[in-house]
Amino acid sequence: MKQAVHADTPSRDRSVRRRVHGTPTSDGAGMRLTRLIGTAELDMLDPFLLLDAFDSAEPGDYIAGFPAHPHRGFETVTYMLAGRMRHKDNAGHEGVIEGGGVQWMTAAKGIIHSEMPEQEAGLMSGLQLWVNLPSHMKMAEPEYHEYRAQAIPSEQRGSGCDIKVIAGKASQDSIGPVNGRAVAPLYFDVLLRANGRFIEPIPVSHNAFIYVLAGKVIVVGEYSEQDTVVGQGELAILSDGHRVQILGEAPEARFVLVAGTPLNEPVARRGPFVMNKEAELKQAFKDYSEGKF
Repeated sequence: MKQAVHADTPSRDRSVRRRVHGTPTSDGAGMRLTRLIGTAELDMLDPFLLLDAFDSAEPGDYIAGFPAHPHRGFETVTYMLAGRMRHKDNAGHEGVIEGGGVQWMTAAKGIIHSEMPEQEAGLMSGLQLWVNLPSHMKMAEPEYHEYRAQAIPSEQRGSGCDIKVIAGKASQDSIGPVNGRAVAPLYFDVLLRANGRFIEPIPVSHNAFIYVLAGKVIVVGEYSEQDTVVGQGELAILSDGHRVQILGEAPEARFVLVAGTPLNEPVARRGPFVMNKEAELKQAFKDYSEGKF
């Protein structure tokens, strides 16, 4: 393990403010997953409303998928790590997300979609993130964007750090295919080999977290006593600061870093709808029941 470099300049490292282990649950037609954001343990991390992780080679855990269901008021981000998932919605969008691919869907004023596995056996693994929309965009037109693995740029930093840039701009100027979103998101998939080091600026305005996909990492704090080990399956909420510094433990570790600008708006949410006021939430259910999506 390389020695941690602690800040001795005005730049401030983000340490771990809180670790979350998540809650095993099921959603859709019984698809088994772990919910990291959107639970009693962690209701939300503005602007992020929900984070689900699914990872299984047992068809019974995922084969039923997510049949047709509605959304209004936010965006869904599905990042497939392994397996294939078919998306289809009532706005005419349809496609298959494969391993390494990303779907970024803006439900906005309303959409009905399904997400169904395209395989009957083998590993199905991925993450789904819900990103809130500001009040002035909640009733905009829906959008759908799908990006294959080949469309996601990568950076190599020395021999120990590989980064896939899904959203935002990395410090070595790689720009992810997802840009121009309301919360200016960063979404990186980082692989650290033994002794690898990841150092990246994060806008001070952003809330940020990491989720460890494999192995263990050390999040370096401002001072050595703030260094925190985060293991596979754990989510770590990062404190305020200018940058994050993360070290990998042997033989290798993998995690995603996600950050975005908080909206600081009231949230009224129930099931598949997220609005600002209770009256808007009731209207969403009424519109859906009357076939207005």
